[in-house]
Amino acid sequence: MAERRALLIVNPISGTSRKEGLEEKVVSHLGRHGIEVTPRRTTCAGDATRLAREGVDEGFDMVIAAGGDGTVNETANALCDTGTAFGIIPCGSGNGLARHLGIPVDIRAALEIIAEGRTELCDHGVVNGLNFFCTFGMGFDATVSHKFAESKHRGKLTYISNTFREYISYKPDEYVITANGRVITDRAFVVAVCNASQYGNNAYIAPQASITDGLLDVTIIHYGNLLSTALVGLDLMSGSIDHNMLIHTFRARSLSIERKNSGAVHVDGEPMEMGTSLSIECKPSSLRIFTPRADTPIRPLLTPIMSMMNDIGYTLRNVFGKNLDK
Repeated sequence: MAERRALLIVNPISGTSRKEGLEEKVVSHLGRHGIEVTPRRTTCAGDATRLAREGVDEGFDMVIAAGGDGTVNETANALCDTGTAFGIIPCGSGNGLARHLGIPVDIRAALEIIAEGRTELCDHGVVNGLNFFCTFGMGFDATVSHKFAESKHRGKLTYISNTFREYISYKPDEYVITANGRVITDRAFVVAVCNASQYGNNAYIAPQASITDGLLDVTIIHYGNLLSTALVGLDLMSGSIDHNMLIHTFRARSLSIERKNSGAVHVDGEPMEMGTSLSIECKPSSLRIFTPRADTPIRPLLTPIMSMMNDIGYTLRNVFGKNLDK
């Protein structure tokens, strides 16, 4: 059997985990499964897309991204509609797409998924010409993403503290959303358009989203009072946000959004600026991803708890020295 070739793209500064020895671990582990790995590191924004495109041109069987949601987005951008398989080693702060796909936030376990060789053809979304593979959002979540990106420290505590600070003073925008032949006008706290179920860190903004159905899940969080809006956050983390009275959800292949003010949005968690007019559509079956599953039904409370326990287990295993080669 001919040896398969993998291009490994590593973002050395993503997330909070250290990357020393990562390339050697990947080369060793996948080498035992007949996969020859060529590692390359990113040095600036856009590098992952450039490197992944070179990987496609050079005939690699697969391209693997080791980094956070931004690195995943950049890498996947070059692989859409190419047939080149995409592997993910989640090393970021949120790891939204990996978590949706059931890819463990652990190097050894993530590599086992790639070694097993099971892939799914997955959808992606496009907003004003930019691809997203997990979520696109505007409103409060986009504002928090901007503040988080500006923070000197990363991780959950930084994200939570930014969320509380912005929540007190946030003023919602006005939106006109056209989809499925209907027009929705709303002064919304958040408008999220989702290919996958969560932002990352087990925050389920669209618990019923499927990455293989050819549709995008739209979640609108209406603006309530301080208490009722805050309680949405609890449902977000418990996986039951779609049952909250402030939430309106629907699915669409495409939609347009007009908002009163231009400004902050996020694309797969990466903050940026966009104008007042947004055109969004789903591109079905565009990306082949190594995954144990494409979609798994979310069980409120139980799914987040199980995911958290798995994270703790992986962390403890790493702390007590059970490395990749054992």
